[in-house]
Amino acid sequence: MAFKSGFVAILGRPNVGKSTFLNHVMGQKIAIMSDKAQTTRNKIMGIYTTDKEQIVFIDTPGIHKPKTALGDFMVESAYSTLREVDTVLFMVPADEPRGKGDDMIIERLKQARVPVILVVNKIDKVHPNQLLEQIDDFRNQMDFKEIIPISALQGNNVSHLVDVLSDNLEEGFQYFPEDQITDHPERFLVSEMIREKVLQLTREEIPHSVAVVIDSMKRDEETDKVHIRATIMVERDSQKGIVIGKKGTMLKKIGTLARKDIELMLGDKVFLETWVKVKKNWRDKKLDLADFGYNQKEY
Repeated sequence: MAFKSGFVAILGRPNVGKSTFLNHVMGQKIAIMSDKAQTTRNKIMGIYTTDKEQIVFIDTPGIHKPKTALGDFMVESAYSTLREVDTVLFMVPADEPRGKGDDMIIERLKQARVPVILVVNKIDKVHPNQLLEQIDDFRNQMDFKEIIPISALQGNNVSHLVDVLSDNLEEGFQYFPEDQITDHPERFLVSEMIREKVLQLTREEIPHSVAVVIDSMKRDEETDKVHIRATIMVERDSQKGIVIGKKGTMLKKIGTLARKDIELMLGDKVFLETWVKVKKNWRDKKLDLADFGYNQKEY
């Protein structure tokens, strides 16, 4: 049997469940999750390989109306995938009506030269009648190749969606080794896991103002642990105080939770040191964006 392969982009508004879907397909966490909008900032590749196929999923930042240079980067990063893939999954939530953001994405998708599958996520949150109304509404906006309702959180119908993608693959190369699950280096995944804990534990303006930089990551021969030094960047002194917390309690909690996830990913014991620094208005400075891993040249 001939080997098949292809690239699949996952597009949608912020917080519709794109990363949850990707992690479920991959069977492990490679994209961070949070109830905060705009959690994903970079394109993240998930490489799904079997003995007969390789599907390369590209999880994109949620498409929104940008207010900063970082926002511009995120939106352009998402749209740039339309030029790179064989199929697009347009994900929408079953429990929210179609909005202006969806309409904006649909207008761009109409210009795409690849098949678009509408994925209606979060079906576990709605009555079947509401789901049918949602499907009918979107069906009237654009001619989708398929419309597939799923629950990424519970896994409902996810395997069927993967089967549909598999059936539509063409004969092709195995682009990545069978044991590789993402294109990002470990340092990127470590920084994302730390940022995820900041998102989960803080409120107000903190989540959007945080970047994490891995200063060093190497094995300590004496302790046989991976020693990681990381800096959490914020934009204001008041934010630094919130992330550190009273007597350092918040920073310690962030580090403890992140270390557990990092150890699971690396399969190694980890010693994690974290600092917090202020870099004023970094989200609007191209040099800082590049330093923190948001490289405009990516698209």
